Amino acid sequence: MPHRPLLLRVALGGAAALVLVVAGANAVVLLGGRGTTADPARAPRAQAALVLGAGLNPDGTPSKMLADRVRAAAALYRDGRVDKVLASGDHGRPGYDEVNAMRDMLLRLGVPERDVFTDHAGFATLDSVVRARKVFNVHSAVIVTQGFHLPRALWLARRAGLDAHGLAADGSYGRRGRTAALREVLARTKAVEDEVVGARPKYLGPRIDIAGDGRASLG
Repeated sequence: MPHRPLLLRVALGGAAALVLVVAGANAVVLLGGRGTTADPARAPRAQAALVLGAGLNPDGTPSKMLADRVRAAAALYRDGRVDKVLASGDHGRPGYDEVNAMRDMLLRLGVPERDVFTDHAGFATLDSVVRARKVFNVHSAVIVTQGFHLPRALWLARRAGLDAHGLAADGSYGRRGRTAALREVLARTKAVEDEVVGARPKYLGPRIDIAGDGRASLG
């Protein structure tokens, strides 16, 4: 019984320390991840639009979040803001292929095959931005995702050596959007942790230069 006040103080101290860590990590990412527009025509010129995966519907088509990202990337291309589009997502198991779902939609929206590159090992934001730099030789990119995700994506991209800006592809996502935004608080903390420990993508592989033909990246 006499130990309860001490245990309570330790628990409260631990909780306060955790809050400080999470708040500090979020501040670092939010401050370092600025540079976003919601208008494709106002985005800076860049080598490529980097579209990050966001899940599929049961029928294998892009989720609403992902479809919004793809449409925004196609608008960047049509407006002449980027020369190429790099679709980066999860294609790590049979029957689940974010990347070709994005590619198919980009082609339907008028982006030529030669200008659509596919990264089949973009399993996480860190993987996508590091692979964009190291595998696809991208130096400058407009990263296309939802606004809540952009600070982390931009912070990680800049840490990976990309000259990166963001295009927010925001829509109405209901509960899924609110849940994703809340999870992002912890994801930003994990991003800082990954940077501290030197986390790297699961796969790299041979170089496929973004200046070439996107059909070289088909898989």
